[in-house]
Amino acid sequence: MSSFLIVVFDGLQPSQVVPELMPNLSRFADEGVFFAWNHSIFPSVTRLNAATMVTGRLSGGHGLAGNQLVARDYDSNRVLDAMEPDLARLADATGKVLLAPTLADILSTHGQEYTAIGVGTSGNAYVHNPTADVAGGATIHPEFTLPGSLHEHLASRFGPWPAEDRPNTPRFVHALRIMTEHILSERGPTVALAWSSEPDKSQHSAGVGSELANRALREADAEFGGLLAWLQETGRERDTNMFVLSDHGYSTITGATDLNSQLRSAGFPPGNEQGGVLVAEQGGSALFYVHESDLGTTDRLAQWLMQQPWCGALLASDSAGGVQGTLPASLAGVDGPRAPELAMAFRWEDRANDLGYPGHAPSTSGAEGLGQHGGMSRHEMRNTLIARGPAFKSGVKLESPSGNVDMAPTLLHVLGFSGGEAMDGRILHEALSAGPDRIDWTTAGYNAEREFAAGTYRQRIGVSVAGGSAYVDEGNSTFE
Repeated sequence: MSSFLIVVFDGLQPSQVVPELMPNLSRFADEGVFFAWNHSIFPSVTRLNAATMVTGRLSGGHGLAGNQLVARDYDSNRVLDAMEPDLARLADATGKVLLAPTLADILSTHGQEYTAIGVGTSGNAYVHNPTADVAGGATIHPEFTLPGSLHEHLASRFGPWPAEDRPNTPRFVHALRIMTEHILSERGPTVALAWSSEPDKSQHSAGVGSELANRALREADAEFGGLLAWLQETGRERDTNMFVLSDHGYSTITGATDLNSQLRSAGFPPGNEQGGVLVAEQGGSALFYVHESDLGTTDRLAQWLMQQPWCGALLASDSAGGVQGTLPASLAGVDGPRAPELAMAFRWEDRANDLGYPGHAPSTSGAEGLGQHGGMSRHEMRNTLIARGPAFKSGVKLESPSGNVDMAPTLLHVLGFSGGEAMDGRILHEALSAGPDRIDWTTAGYNAEREFAAGTYRQRIGVSVAGGSAYVDEGNSTFE
């Protein structure tokens, strides 16, 4: 049986897959299938997109609403940072970090293993296989492993992890050594994943297109080239299918917006008080949790947000009852058991930064000129997906819409395993060697508006649909 190897470059934009920056990945893309219109899910942040990759579900379905969230089944008055310590406590308290089975869970029912190694955040790593003690397989991260007993074993064999750096190349080098010498050579899982934290960390630190970010891309690409050479030298290449993808795209920060401070000034108390609001910050967006889901407070909050100069697309949960001027959260797959009352993306613009990369927007943190993501701009929602291997076509560039949500169902289909039927994603048939050359798809715009004394708030969200799966292309607003 063939196996799958997945490599993720955090924050990699399709426009960066060029010979000048990433010669090995560019050649890999030319030889395989390049998805020209791949999509992140909203909010376009890492941890919920990692959860989408391994569950094939949008955020409402898997329950990890963002890098920060409120899990009301755990603590309705606290914003949870989706990092390993808090996620482990969520698991202990509720029995579930994710509300949908992961690839590790599904593969375990077929007697197969999923093993992931990553050098990004602990939260990103944790969601790949939260139930490793039961499902088998493993998650490996510099700060912890699942199962926990693996940490000391790897430390004694491979030595301590290098310190985090910018670029974070030393840690990725260490991770790929563990990948080749332990995961692939000894464990031999059916599915293995390696997650590079670059260019994300360097783009946050110095900006998109900066000298540091470009160096990070070149160094990550060199290590990827070494991995490809190892697969070829060991004879594994001919039986290995590969996905290379990113979790989201990028924009440039126009300025930081202190949402909590502005909410308090507008008369909204803290979230544990009547009429209060909790804010889960996502960089280019924010999730708003209203105390006891009060409908009056939700409508008042929506009206206030719509009149702010930074408010872009605004979604309301189905339980909020259709707040005038908002669009339904289900349109972007955000609605679900852990959904916020309102989800807002910052208003964005297309103009390029000084280094030629388009997209500017405010952020909940960071400084002007640095990189950010989390919003609903086309620059943040568009990301990278490339496939190569015996199951896939060769030398093809596809224009049909695809997304991170499609990885899991496609992978299971190629391996011949059930478990992808209830997922939000679709099988990428047009990329498979025996698949059609093209598929039918549509694009539609959804609009909402609300009038105020000072002007009218108008928003529009574009959504593409292919094979029964929906992808948010972009969303923005005007106020005039």
